[in-house]
Amino acid sequence: MRQFPLEMHHLTPGRVVEWRLRSTAARARGRDGAADRRASFNQDKHFTVAEESRGSGDPVASWLAVTFEVAGRLDEQALAQALLAFVRRHEVLRCEFRRLAGELSCAPFTPAELALDAVPVGSFDTSEGLRGFLTERFTRSIDTLSWPLFTMGAVLREDSATVYLAFDHIVCDGMSMPIVVREVLTEYEALRRGLDAGLPAAAPSYLDFADEQRRRYLSIDAGDERLDYWKSFIARNGEFFPRFPLDLGVEPDRMYPIVNEASELLDAAEAEVFEKSCLAVDGKPFMGVLAAVAFCLREAGGPGVYRGFMPVSERGRGPWNHAVGWFVNTMPIEFDASPGRDFGQVMAGVRAGFSEMISHIDVPFVRAWQLLAPEEFAAQSWPYPVNFFSYIDMRKVPGAERHGDWRPATHVWSARANGACSWFQRDAAGLHMNSLYVDTPAARRTMGDFQEALRRTVQDIARGGGFRRPIALTPPRQPVRGGVEV
Repeated sequence: MRQFPLEMHHLTPGRVVEWRLRSTAARARGRDGAADRRASFNQDKHFTVAEESRGSGDPVASWLAVTFEVAGRLDEQALAQALLAFVRRHEVLRCEFRRLAGELSCAPFTPAELALDAVPVGSFDTSEGLRGFLTERFTRSIDTLSWPLFTMGAVLREDSATVYLAFDHIVCDGMSMPIVVREVLTEYEALRRGLDAGLPAAAPSYLDFADEQRRRYLSIDAGDERLDYWKSFIARNGEFFPRFPLDLGVEPDRMYPIVNEASELLDAAEAEVFEKSCLAVDGKPFMGVLAAVAFCLREAGGPGVYRGFMPVSERGRGPWNHAVGWFVNTMPIEFDASPGRDFGQVMAGVRAGFSEMISHIDVPFVRAWQLLAPEEFAAQSWPYPVNFFSYIDMRKVPGAERHGDWRPATHVWSARANGACSWFQRDAAGLHMNSLYVDTPAARRTMGDFQEALRRTVQDIARGGGFRRPIALTPPRQPVRGGVEV
């Protein structure tokens, strides 16, 4: 399972059917609000940006989608039952968000009052036409300010089907996608056999997680000692956000259309050897990829000390491993990647930096941003291109043992951006990279060079266990701000 643009998906044409969610009772906004729950920090910020950008006439739009395959002729009734059971199981998917007295609340529908309606969409004769329809459908139907916050459907053929679900980020994250695949297909296959899938009627609720998080951190102020890690990072970085150090050709306070591209960095055999090279210097594969990223950025003229943001799953606390929701905290990480340091030395820095970061993981990113950079928090986006690194080993997610049969894939889309974000995934086929970045001539050159340099660097690590000098990259147009060591 890996992440790549929907436009790259080789979808076989067929007949499209969707299942649309509706309530059989009164709308949540007509209730007394007694059952309402408070949104998480992530959700509140996301919803606020959607509200403000809608009013500005330049709405911020994005979605996360997952696709997977069903072998044989699709049993439409069984799939509808599986999809409805999945929605009923996860409380966050049953929520309507609304602003009440300044607070964002979640008003959940009860499981019993939800129903699905099958809606025939039409048939498509070409893969291009089908992909175009799905892209337009996801973009048009996923609206942070409107319920429901996801869409579900399938492409039916005589001997197979492709199932799709697309979500607003407010109800899920990247690690939720494997859970979607596993639960829907486990339920579907059990229904087809007349068996009990063994899945609980209700999964642990993200709303409980959000409530706990708010109770712990809503009352803290900028002087709280739990923010000391962030303050120390800001003091060395010179500002709250770590800048992406290469030239993307962007102007201040401007958003751009994006380029969404993906490629393979290592095949399966190379990825295995790369992992052994990382283990040989007491590191993990994600640390090796991060070390390689820092090396390539530095070789291009970036700083000798790597500073960036890294999303970290919060599912490790409590019973959340099989829950759908936005269980992501974004944290700063830094380590020494200065000239002269070999792979083992940089890896030791990554390991120490990661350990230090994890020891301060509890404070929510949005809360730290609000308290320590209030002027930037008021904006609708991060203020400039930010250095960002994400890694997931898809071989370890729920249901991974069936991915060869189900062939799941994740797809991310955003309308506009002002920087670059890269996600790395390891699966049974190898190591992959998906990048979204601004569509400027400078960014296309920079990201193309960076991707090629990174591919060569991770291959060098796999082959020789260390760094070799990569191809030259486009240097930054100006020195990195904030007193960063170079």
